[in-house]
Amino acid sequence: MRKLMKYLSGYRKESVLAPLFKLLEAFFELLVPLVMASIIDRGINVNGTGGADTGHIWRMGLCLLALAVVGLVSSITAQFFAAKAAVGFSAGLRQALFDHIQGLDFTNIDKAGTSTMITRMTSDVNQIQSGVNLVLRLFLRSPIIVFGAMIMAFTIDVKSALVFVVAIPLLAVVVFGIMVWTMPLYKKVQANLDKVLGVTRENLTGVRVIRAFHQEEVEEGRFRGFTGALADSQIFVGKISAVMNPVTYVIVNGAIIFLIYIGAVQVNVGNLSQGEVVAIINYMSQILVELVKLANLIITVTKALACADRVAGVFEIRNESRTSAAQPGLSGEGKQPVQTENVTGEAIPFLQFDHVSLTYAGAGAETLHDIDFTVNKGETVGIIGGTGSGKTSLVNLIPGFYPVTGGHLRLEGRDIRQMPEEELRSRVGMVPQKAVLFKGTIRSNLQWGKPDATEAEMWQAIDTAQAREVVEGKKDIPGKKDIPGKKGGLDTEIAQNGKNLSGGQRQRLTIARALVRKPQILILDDSASALDYATDARLRTAIRQLEGGTTTFIVSQRASSIRHADKIVVLDDGEVAGIGTHDELLRNCDVYREIYFSQYPEERLKAAKTGSGSNAAREGV
Repeated sequence: MRKLMKYLSGYRKESVLAPLFKLLEAFFELLVPLVMASIIDRGINVNGTGGADTGHIWRMGLCLLALAVVGLVSSITAQFFAAKAAVGFSAGLRQALFDHIQGLDFTNIDKAGTSTMITRMTSDVNQIQSGVNLVLRLFLRSPIIVFGAMIMAFTIDVKSALVFVVAIPLLAVVVFGIMVWTMPLYKKVQANLDKVLGVTRENLTGVRVIRAFHQEEVEEGRFRGFTGALADSQIFVGKISAVMNPVTYVIVNGAIIFLIYIGAVQVNVGNLSQGEVVAIINYMSQILVELVKLANLIITVTKALACADRVAGVFEIRNESRTSAAQPGLSGEGKQPVQTENVTGEAIPFLQFDHVSLTYAGAGAETLHDIDFTVNKGETVGIIGGTGSGKTSLVNLIPGFYPVTGGHLRLEGRDIRQMPEEELRSRVGMVPQKAVLFKGTIRSNLQWGKPDATEAEMWQAIDTAQAREVVEGKKDIPGKKDIPGKKGGLDTEIAQNGKNLSGGQRQRLTIARALVRKPQILILDDSASALDYATDARLRTAIRQLEGGTTTFIVSQRASSIRHADKIVVLDDGEVAGIGTHDELLRNCDVYREIYFSQYPEERLKAAKTGSGSNAAREGV
């Protein structure tokens, strides 16, 4: 929790004023029993004669009213400052947590888990906010009332006040003992909440698949299992916390019984007045009320501390350090000049995979092993291979989504691990396997690629992505209020996750979003799988005609999508099985032949009849 307190630094004034006004309220509350004693002794029972002093009763009654009004104003003021500080603290913490998560690389996000991140950013931060609010209001007030009441009791009668000396330590043992016991249990409750959120998210995301395979009952059983575990853990820790209130009531009420007995004896012998006994009992009642509040505070603070540890754990997740600061020309005076030749005078490749390997965190074996090839500027490179061969893993290394664990990946002679992340990502346009669009308009989605893009640049990207008919043919979502001059076209509303678009339409718009920024490297990771063959062919032709010599990587399961590439990389179980053009691979690469002929069986028959191709091709007939 201490690490998170820096987000409260902007609310120092509120953090000081809230407890001060609560202390002021506590001070006036401690005066109330003395006023009541005065009313009894001097107003109702004047000097023990049984006579009444009406004027004194009215004066003391007005004094009680004044104490109540001042206490109420102090309490409301304290509530205002405490709420302002707590809400501001949580807003700053949540923003910092979101920014930190956005900056994590894919390895750390995969390790932490999406559901855990969501829980910590929402439920955990809310619990911390409640803890901060209650601490500012009660953390000083309750102890002041408890010990202040004890001190005030000593000023009235030492012998009676000794009961407080016994009762308060017993109450402290109960309260803090339960706090120590329940803190790890609340962490377990939050962990179970993570699991419930995870299965809920999974079921909502895959609801169509669940219904298609009629697995509602199975998933309902899974959900019941996780929610049952959450409920059991909450009930268990709730039972322990619930013990606090009855135990404190037993101790305090037992102390009150002793006070009544001792007070009766003291009144009988004339050492105490009736009003003083009432005042002492009122002080004990105040202690009871404050300890109940303190018990609830301890429960909330225990939850908040458990949640704070979990949130602090996210901040402790760090990306692999980049060494760009040590590179000349990158620390403040602009980018390092592009190298075109190495020390031997040979031309430096635009992109070089130098015996690259990749092992995911926690994986038992390498996903990519000894990948070694070069790419020249403006080339189109096809990546093909069987399922799980490492195609996506290979292209994810280029923008630095995952760190290279072996060898070197160089862009224009510079290791990408030594390049500032912003510079690297600005040179790469990425279209992932899953087409993701965000709620807003087509225009706002395209501007993710380039915030200051003009309409001409957006329409150029749309034409290249073969998406003009999508943009011109779409209208706003039914039910939306028409906006004058903004119906259809670039200002068409896109639903969350692009649910009002088909798969092919989403893919074309995501390609257009990547093209708007005019990247030096364009990565299409199986991003045309929902397109028909004619649209796919037009798309590839348009991309090859882009100005500026864009280097394009096309990951595809279709041989037709990459057969015209300048270079085709064939992957098999994380290793390069062959590199070359389509014709070269048909002659020399068994893996590529198997993929190609499985998609074009008539080509296998033709090759067998004409005698072309390898023995493997003929034997497959």
